[in-house]
Amino acid sequence: MQKIKNLGSMGSSGRLSMEENVEDDQEMSRLAISTFQAKEEEIERKKMQVKEKVELQLGRAEEETRRLSIIWEELEVLSDPLRKEVAMVRKKIDMANRELKPLGQSCQKKEKEYKEALEAFNEKNKEKAQLVATLMEMLTESEKLRMKKLEELSKNIESMQ
Repeated sequence: MQKIKNLGSMGSSGRLSMEENVEDDQEMSRLAISTFQAKEEEIERKKMQVKEKVELQLGRAEEETRRLSIIWEELEVLSDPLRKEVAMVRKKIDMANRELKPLGQSCQKKEKEYKEALEAFNEKNKEKAQLVATLMEMLTESEKLRMKKLEELSKNIESMQ
């Protein structure tokens, strides 16, 4: 009996309940998407906070390293008067090494470019040699055919006489 009442009430309102279900499904989808986006934003925010903390700690560590380096240099100067000159020479060597690095990279790059250009040149030269060989074969064949034709014409002329 309850089913009959439900079926009767569904006759005219069946579409409404279907539309309500579709709207409910859409609302649930929107809610799920917005929840997911909120969680993603929260994760991204926390990630940025951690990244900022790490960068701050790295900055502090670099500053401490720099200060310790200065203190170390001052201690070395105290122990040996020539240490200062040695340190200056070492710094100059380090600077020379820093200048040599890009020059070495440039040299390697140019060597690589040279090898590539040489390889391309050799390939083209090989291709040219093959084309010349093909041309020589074609000329030889053409010459043979022309000689054969000339001999035939010569025989034709002789047979006419």
